[in-house]
Amino acid sequence: MTPPTSPHRNSNPTATTTRTPTRRYAAPEARRGNALHAGAWWLWALGLATAASRTTNPLLLGLIIAVAGYVVAARRTAAPWARSYAAFLKLGLFVIGLRLLFSVLLGSPIPGTHVLFTLPEIPLPAWAQGIRLGGRVTAEQLVFAFYDGAKLAALLVCVGAANALANPARLLKSLPAALYEAGVAVVVAMTFAPNMVADVARLRTARRLRGRPTGGVKAVLQIGLPVLEGALERSIAIAASMDARGYGRTARVPPAVRHTTTVLTLGGLLGMCAGTYGLLAAEGAAYGLPVLLVGLALALAGLRLGGRRSVRTRYRPDRWGVRAWLVAGSGAAVAAALVYASGADPQALRPGVVPLTAPVLPLWPAAAVMIGLLPAVVAPVPGPAGGPPPAPPPAAPKPAAPGPGPTPRRAVPHYEQRKEASQ
Repeated sequence: MTPPTSPHRNSNPTATTTRTPTRRYAAPEARRGNALHAGAWWLWALGLATAASRTTNPLLLGLIIAVAGYVVAARRTAAPWARSYAAFLKLGLFVIGLRLLFSVLLGSPIPGTHVLFTLPEIPLPAWAQGIRLGGRVTAEQLVFAFYDGAKLAALLVCVGAANALANPARLLKSLPAALYEAGVAVVVAMTFAPNMVADVARLRTARRLRGRPTGGVKAVLQIGLPVLEGALERSIAIAASMDARGYGRTARVPPAVRHTTTVLTLGGLLGMCAGTYGLLAAEGAAYGLPVLLVGLALALAGLRLGGRRSVRTRYRPDRWGVRAWLVAGSGAAVAAALVYASGADPQALRPGVVPLTAPVLPLWPAAAVMIGLLPAVVAPVPGPAGGPPPAPPPAAPKPAAPGPGPTPRRAVPHYEQRKEASQ
């Protein structure tokens, strides 16, 4: 039996032991096999957008924008479409400014007593009742315009978050076969703005390196022509690649299947519209949900039958795993909580402007919005440049300890080895 050794025996006082904390519950790094489904990002973003559409409270809208921005900063890659989030933020600020400008120039039906300034009013004919140009500008109408512009800006930011996080090519692969043709048009439309933003940034960097100005009307005109030319060349290249891959070919199906598909799809869409109207109207709350569910089932059946005409195949389709359910479920939870809060406490989610009061942040709706931060924890972490992390460099061999070693063997030429083997 080996006697226990002392903890201070044969110990190096200068050596330190570093323990790496275990990340048992942390999200893994993004690989090709565990990448998050692109549809999960869109469902999460649409959930945040639905929540933003139910409130005009600037504090809640700012919290929704902050949640979306944090998730984008934590989980976006270095792909071209991931750089468009800043453009959507600037677009949201532009929308707020434009809404305030229209309120100042065209007036507002909101009555107010706090007059800030008065513009010269232009008289309009009798058929333009309800519209005025100029006149007095009150603080109430500006606050109301700011609330409306902030809600629209939050919707744009949520869409920009989905554009920055979801891979459009993989989203197109995940669409049902019946929606593939329409999905191509939608994906091309969604990728046009991010690619245009990337082209503008690339051209501005090139002009800056050449010592040319990047601001002003002349510089914008000189940058705009190459951007439009690049967009046209990209469209031609996409069309050529689609034609080379046989895009648009359909399989032959019986006429009865085609007619059944048309009836199911149209009937399902009409049922969904009628059910949605029933849910929104106060009179149709009883039949709204059943009609919506029946219409959804008919539409899904029609899409299922319509997919038989598509002859395309899928290579390594994305899987909808537990993490995708968590990401999509967090957005749905935020939407459901804000929809319920808009009916339970409408004053907190839609603060009034007459009389003019400061908005108050409701506690439990704000806590519900924080559920949208879940993708920043459960979604896979993108590697460098949006791809898998590089392999670690091989460790350098340790130098041999000095001292007498074994005698090295003499290198024997090949012809001597063959001679010895023949003997």
